[in-house]
Amino acid sequence: MGKITGFLEFDRQEQKYQLAADRVRHFREFTLPLDEHDLTKQAARCMDCGIPFCHGPTGCPVHNQIPDWNDLVFQSDWEEAARNLHSTNNFPEFTGRICPAPCEEACTLNLENQPVAIKTIEQAIADRAWNMGWVKPEPAETRTGKRVAIVGSGPAGMAAAQQLARVGHDVHVFEREPKAGGLLRYGIPDFKMEKRHIDRRVRQMEAEGVVFHYNQNIGVTKSVDELKAEFDAVMFCGGAEDPRNPQLPGQELEGVHYAMPYLVQSNRRVSSEPMRGNGELPILAGGKNVVVIGGGDTASDCVGTAFRQGALSVTQLDIRPRPPEREDKLTVWPYWPTKMRTSSSQAEGAEREFQAATLRLQGNKKGQLTGVVCARVDAKRQPIPGTEFVLPADLVFMAIGFAGSVQKGLLEQSGIGVSKRGNVEANEDDYQTSDAKIWAAGDMRRGQSLVVWAIREGRQAARAIDETLMGTSVLPR
Repeated sequence: MGKITGFLEFDRQEQKYQLAADRVRHFREFTLPLDEHDLTKQAARCMDCGIPFCHGPTGCPVHNQIPDWNDLVFQSDWEEAARNLHSTNNFPEFTGRICPAPCEEACTLNLENQPVAIKTIEQAIADRAWNMGWVKPEPAETRTGKRVAIVGSGPAGMAAAQQLARVGHDVHVFEREPKAGGLLRYGIPDFKMEKRHIDRRVRQMEAEGVVFHYNQNIGVTKSVDELKAEFDAVMFCGGAEDPRNPQLPGQELEGVHYAMPYLVQSNRRVSSEPMRGNGELPILAGGKNVVVIGGGDTASDCVGTAFRQGALSVTQLDIRPRPPEREDKLTVWPYWPTKMRTSSSQAEGAEREFQAATLRLQGNKKGQLTGVVCARVDAKRQPIPGTEFVLPADLVFMAIGFAGSVQKGLLEQSGIGVSKRGNVEANEDDYQTSDAKIWAAGDMRRGQSLVVWAIREGRQAARAIDETLMGTSVLPR
């Protein structure tokens, strides 16, 4: 692959960030891309390993052919690299920005803690493809006459819609919000991925024949039965957006919020979109002491957003013990390891408390939040007596995951099977639900997961639908 001795000659180099003091002043992306010379050297580091775990099931859910396009970048054949990358991933500019890169953890060079900078190269290929005009609509040459409805325009719905449109089906995407993207648009802050990337993909898909219907809440504005009557196949890609309720004492206090309403509000504000108009009050962190409960990506997004809004302080509570700085490679690699990770948002000045359980939220006589009562926990995550402490807080965000899909409306009307965890029951072979006309993919089926998994499921479910409608399919799994 590329230069056989490249991994011996060149050190790992990633794209860098703007200084924290500068980037917290705006909501734009703040990465500083590598130049072509450095990218070529990084691609040259991809070694000719016997089994490339990076694009196997442990490394890349969409099975990107990483060694192949690394070699093409090293050979300066960027256009072919872009074609190769798009053959497995509909939206590499999304994953190149927001995927946590399990491929790099699975890289053989990660045994020496120096994996190939796969994510950096992927983003560079995708961005160059757009800048050079290589990404164009690919409309089908012939039409099948079959109509497919997709509910939800997140990454799973978008991937499925594009695949099905390219083989000639009449695809209609129904989206509850005013714009497409799902949590890509309304959950992920612009400083991680600007929304222009979604907008140009939507324009490409519309040129391929996909029809988007906005402000359509299936199960409310239009019934599931109506949809089934109008279309030959229906696919649910509504996501997992029912927040897990920690049932904390004091949760009703003013200043206590779930994470997603805060992030959605912020994204609407940044994009100059009107608020939903249902009487919700603005949630702003400016001049406040903020506490974020949870240790995942959503919690980190709250941290970065709060800093940009001018928070006085941000403290993040994680019930898990502080992880080791490095994992034991021989017992974990090539799987995703538990180790100390610091997100770009956390690096902007967040205080992090590990092994910290939230006992209750306290407030004043006016019902306003004033503090968070916490305690250290033991190995079983039980509070240790005598370790209680109080964090002053004007604003609390609960970011402890999701309990599955919202049942009211869409799922209740459909009558399809739902697991105890609140996810739609459908297997990974054909993605078909208990209703022969309804398929499901993405977080609605899988539960809260990564964008790259949603893209994979959308692509695979599209093939399953195409096979059912046509008897055979040329779409890849």
